[in-house]
Amino acid sequence: MKLKIKYGTKDIEFSVEFRNRKTISLSVEPPNDILVVAPSGTSEEEIKNIVKSRGSWIVQKLFEFRNIETKKVNREFVNGESFMYLGRNYSLQIHIDKTLQNNSKVKLFRGKFHVYVKEKNEELIKAAMEAWYREKTEEQVKKRIKYYQKFFDKKPSDIKIKEQKKRWASCTSKNEFLFNWRCAMAKATALDYIVVHEMCHMYHMNHSQEFWDLLASVMSDYEIRKEWLRDYGIRMDL
Repeated sequence: MKLKIKYGTKDIEFSVEFRNRKTISLSVEPPNDILVVAPSGTSEEEIKNIVKSRGSWIVQKLFEFRNIETKKVNREFVNGESFMYLGRNYSLQIHIDKTLQNNSKVKLFRGKFHVYVKEKNEELIKAAMEAWYREKTEEQVKKRIKYYQKFFDKKPSDIKIKEQKKRWASCTSKNEFLFNWRCAMAKATALDYIVVHEMCHMYHMNHSQEFWDLLASVMSDYEIRKEWLRDYGIRMDL
């Protein structure tokens, strides 16, 4: 369901989802997606009042996202281009190898991404890089979940690596974790924040005060880690 309110001179349009829950949550995702998740039966008037009360914050987030859009990096798949892994930048080195059994392979060594392809084709190189990031994200995420499991008595039912344009990860009602394949680009402390954030969602599916208190009890400096993602997340892409 779509609703709209007037905040000052700005029209704020947002989506509403009704679920079996007790509280209302509001999220703003780039570039301009606003979502309200409300308990079944909540009136439109109550939802609009909640959104109006957060109007200043919503407008600020939309402004931040607009600024971020102008900072996007348009990468080229050529020798010397820079790509991130665990927060560090590595230059790309392309090798043409027509004897490859598969179309491509990627190795990270001596401070460079070495991509081996049968032919110099941008889409082939990009696909090889994405496949490598998917593998590394799964590897790193599982390792960090195992490390932080000592703080939790619940465990994820499954871990999947997905294409997610608007979020780093999510947790389903069945405690299934879905991670953005780009997560391996984040520096280690930020990646840990993403992991612990989702582990806390096994207990609190919303972003209530109880959720943030639980997160803080495991990771007291989570705000600094979260800020890194906000500042550098725009670079985490191909």
